[in-house]
Amino acid sequence: MPGKFKQFLFVVLILTFCAGASGCSLEKSIPTSADIPPPTINRPFPQHTTYADGSILPNHRSQEQLDQDVRDFYDYWKVTYVNDAGKDEAGNQIYRIAFSRKGENYKQTVSEGQGYGMVIVATMAGYDPDARQIFDGLWRFVRAHPSEVDPRLMDWKVPEGEYGNDSAFDGDADIAFGLLLADAQWGSDGEIDYLSDALVFIAAIMESTIGSESHLPLLGDWVEESDETYSQYTPRSSDFMLVNFRAFAAASGDKTWNEVVANSQMVMNDLQSNYSPNTGLMPDFIVLAGETHIPEPAPADFLEAESDGAYSYNAGRVPWRVGSDALLYGDAASVTIVQKISLWAESVSGGDPYAIKAGYDLEGNPLPDSDYFTTFFAAPLGVAAMSNPEQQQWLNDIYESVYNTHEDYYEDSVTLLCLITMTGNAWVP
Repeated sequence: MPGKFKQFLFVVLILTFCAGASGCSLEKSIPTSADIPPPTINRPFPQHTTYADGSILPNHRSQEQLDQDVRDFYDYWKVTYVNDAGKDEAGNQIYRIAFSRKGENYKQTVSEGQGYGMVIVATMAGYDPDARQIFDGLWRFVRAHPSEVDPRLMDWKVPEGEYGNDSAFDGDADIAFGLLLADAQWGSDGEIDYLSDALVFIAAIMESTIGSESHLPLLGDWVEESDETYSQYTPRSSDFMLVNFRAFAAASGDKTWNEVVANSQMVMNDLQSNYSPNTGLMPDFIVLAGETHIPEPAPADFLEAESDGAYSYNAGRVPWRVGSDALLYGDAASVTIVQKISLWAESVSGGDPYAIKAGYDLEGNPLPDSDYFTTFFAAPLGVAAMSNPEQQQWLNDIYESVYNTHEDYYEDSVTLLCLITMTGNAWVP
């Protein structure tokens, strides 16, 4: 009782003091939600980035409509593929990107998807009030599933399958780029130091998945540089992620990334000159053969499928990856590469995006079982067309064919990233 009486007396004295003191308030000592400033968003969606001179946007819809198209597609993508993955030991929420809309693949996640998700969500901050929470949860999932080869990188597939617990280049490269976007978007003074984490990730990518002599992407950290089959001279064409590489160079100060850009462009130029002079198409996988390392299409079944040496479900991303470099950096070599592909695509389809097939050989012949339309091949070609004002109608028609079409995880994620670019809302950190 004496202890409780002393506590009571202390509270009475405090209240008496406050009653006679000017500006004293016990309520002000307790922060409320109104007192807590909202998190800073430096690059809120929409951004309306000024692309390189000579670039075009779809002009059959207003900018307001274009922005709303992205919001609507994002809302669908978010509810369909962003999944609650529980909490970490500290009670923080974790998120993953589902590998499919339904079925057994819905339970799986690949590093590619986490990378797509981190880039998309960081870009949509300012529209989505939960963007930072989701982004942080996606990053926590990455950290919870490291590669067993270089644990700074991510295991390419969760749950682990028959192909092992190691990395895939493109997933890691987008994860690192997403961290740089997050730093530019929210700063790195919060719970997660995005910039510091990005620099560690970028260093790991360079050390474990960039060829020490080729300065080209390896397929993953499982590749031995001098192996006879998979080496530093056997890149995947869709791993020529030029915008990411330039951002890595700027953030890390490592100029080797500029050589990776130049060597990637050189390989694509050689392939276009020697194997696809009429189409500009890239093969899914590339082998730099012989002692002089001359680029050539990989043989059938090199890694994934009979179409490994054709323009198929890997290389279909090249017009978006290289086209983005043409738009955001105005690089002349990238402009030349994508315009060749874009002009051929418009010609072979007769200007009808729905006539674009789901894969071609490098001479432009449709692959077997490719007689169907998918946004995966169409949307990247829209990005490529943006570098050529003479293809305005072609760009408009491609945009119409993809902006409100939904398929599955892979197609929808690539399409959303292309829509962000096609509407003028892609930016670099």
